[in-house]
Amino acid sequence: MQKIAPNTLFTGKQVIYLPQCDSTNRFAQNLINKNEATEGTVVITECQTHGQGQRGNTWEAEPGKNITLSLILKPGFLAIQQQFNLNICIALAVLDVARLYLPPNLKLKWPNDLYYENKKVGGILIQNSLSGQIIQHAVIGIGLNINQLLFLVPTAISFAQVTGKSFNLNELTEKLLEFIEVRYLQLKEGRTAKLRFEYLQNLYRYQELHTYQINGSLVEGTIIGIDETGQLCLQIGQKIEYFSFKEIAFVI
Repeated sequence: MQKIAPNTLFTGKQVIYLPQCDSTNRFAQNLINKNEATEGTVVITECQTHGQGQRGNTWEAEPGKNITLSLILKPGFLAIQQQFNLNICIALAVLDVARLYLPPNLKLKWPNDLYYENKKVGGILIQNSLSGQIIQHAVIGIGLNINQLLFLVPTAISFAQVTGKSFNLNELTEKLLEFIEVRYLQLKEGRTAKLRFEYLQNLYRYQELHTYQINGSLVEGTIIGIDETGQLCLQIGQKIEYFSFKEIAFVI
């Protein structure tokens, strides 16, 4: 990957390129621990050997074909109970960039995945460092399937598979960082109601009846919202129940 130069105020102004690493999130966290990272620092690799996903899963990415990066932010304006708002703004930025290149059938699967129809195009993993009641640092890992054509997981799909085209990774990375900064500044300005509304309007399976796995059982329910802490709000029959990430699984 060549050097990138996003049109931003601070996001991506310090970029660390790694030909290979175990995890960009881990590398970014080490920078924070050593006080070597400014806000907006980006760690990019072409080959991530132990990429982290949600639920402790690994992230499959063919070297040199996809976007694999971590971004360091310092959202000290966010209280701990508001941390899901950061997930929302990053997810919307990922959706923004995907919409430049892909057909309309894009959705955000709660909490942090980008879906095209019923397949995963990208994922986000945010790891927050807390200080008292505020978020001191956030390491935001983003993986986007761009030019990869074969996946071991049948539910994965790439930009290239959807469109039949190959893409310039530098250009996409610059656009991604630009959209992240726009959304992050909206969050910093306190426009959380707008961001949450957009997130819901683009939420996968929102207000649709589908099957979910809860405590080992299959249950039909309808997603009707997200609470302030990011729990999924599901209507099951006449009941409304709330679930954290590890308490519910989508049946696809």
